[in-house]
Amino acid sequence: MSSSSGDKVQGKAEELMGKAKAGVGKVTNNADMEAQGHADQAKGNARQAAGDVKEAAGNVADRAGDALSDVASSVRRKTD
Repeated sequence: MSSSSGDKVQGKAEELMGKAKAGVGKVTNNADMEAQGHADQAKGNARQAAGDVKEAAGNVADRAGDALSDVASSVRRKTD
């Protein structure tokens, strides 16, 4: 599993656990637990966003590598 996929999966798990914790805190009238749940959700969302950024950066690097390869091929053809 790639680093970006791992971040997305971990982030989603944290988000869902936070949502559950916030819900339990609300039902039990435990403001601290509810707040912790919301914080866990935010942490999970941030981890998912980090995974998205890593994935996008990898895609840019792949496209840049492809472009350089195309340029090198073109130069080779012109010099042959």
